[in-house]
Amino acid sequence: MRLHRLVASVLTAGSAVLVSGLPTAAYAAPADGPDFELPFFCGDTWTGTSRASHSPSALSIDWNKTNDLGSLMVAAAPGVVTSVVDLGSRSYGRYIVVDHGNGWSTLYAHLLSQWVTTGQSVDQGQILGQVGSTGGSTGPHLHYEERYNRRDVQSWFHRTLFTMGSTLPSQNCGDVAMQGGDWNQDGLEEPAVFRRGKVARFILRRTGTTPLRVAFGLSTDQPVSGDWDGDGLTDIGVRRPGWKAFLLRHADGTSTQVTLGRVQDVGVTGDWDGDGSTEVGVWNPATRVWTLRAADGTTRNVTLGSLGDRPVTGDWNGDRVTDLGVWTPSTGTFTLRTRTAAGAVTFSTVQLGTPTDLPVTGDWDGNGVTDLGVWSPSAATYQLRPTPAAGQVATVTPTRMGVARR
Repeated sequence: MRLHRLVASVLTAGSAVLVSGLPTAAYAAPADGPDFELPFFCGDTWTGTSRASHSPSALSIDWNKTNDLGSLMVAAAPGVVTSVVDLGSRSYGRYIVVDHGNGWSTLYAHLLSQWVTTGQSVDQGQILGQVGSTGGSTGPHLHYEERYNRRDVQSWFHRTLFTMGSTLPSQNCGDVAMQGGDWNQDGLEEPAVFRRGKVARFILRRTGTTPLRVAFGLSTDQPVSGDWDGDGLTDIGVRRPGWKAFLLRHADGTSTQVTLGRVQDVGVTGDWDGDGSTEVGVWNPATRVWTLRAADGTTRNVTLGSLGDRPVTGDWNGDRVTDLGVWTPSTGTFTLRTRTAAGAVTFSTVQLGTPTDLPVTGDWDGNGVTDLGVWSPSAATYQLRPTPAAGQVATVTPTRMGVARR
């Protein structure tokens, strides 16, 4: 039965969802809540249906497409993972709940696999797992719920009320912040964004000329950057979670694949030994263990961070060796770990950003020391903070880059 036959099609702040036999749930207007997008990668087309007897309510959506078993499903909006549960052969089976703040949450059920951990911060469009048929499911599909104060409400995608039975292409195509780089060998590192379009593109800012646009990777990839061949020009790359591998693009358009980590790991890059070439690594959100890979394939582990943090890397002291750090969204705090040549480890903290921002790093002033920054998805604006000299006060420069999310 179509949703518009069950509930009112227009909602305003403080209105209620009313379905026969179900409790009402007052909630804010969708314009005041998250910009939910379809829980699938950009351009992927799915059909959403429901029924009067659908549990826990007819407002829940079952998503299907041809050959949907094992398809990737992604976060409909940014948030924090609050549940990663496996109920076995009953009910939701394997499911995930993401809290989006201010009473809003989403639930993704009957999953084949879960690629995130409880307490992990996730961005819109980030892979959560794979579509399956676990629990009480009678066939492969994604069971999806939008919730306000833990009760199902009508689903809105791209700020538009969803009508059951509709077939839609996903517009989960927003820009993503990424580590800065020296894109034109001028000695300055500048910001960039990764656009999760049907054709994924890197957009690299170059002062004094137009941005460089390079098509590379898939919209579900994680963007990375680094100087893979040590020529002073920053290259681009991606980490593909399903492959457990990095694809590193060289200036001539060829790419190298490096296998490292697990599906739930976050890719990081850095010059771990100071030889002028960038290597890869991964950070595990559950264990907070970094695995750093050397050029000869050997690895070493470092433990740093807390649940919910995001990893960052940079040369915090100008010794040409990349150091590690984390950014805590809830407090907007960078915690930077520096290891000296003598082996001593020190920590420092810097306040920058809000919980809805994404952290970035780069040598914004070209002095050999990596600086900090954050990117606001809603404003498409970087706040770039060059590291101040001793006794000086840090200044933050707003730099618009990318397309603002709705």
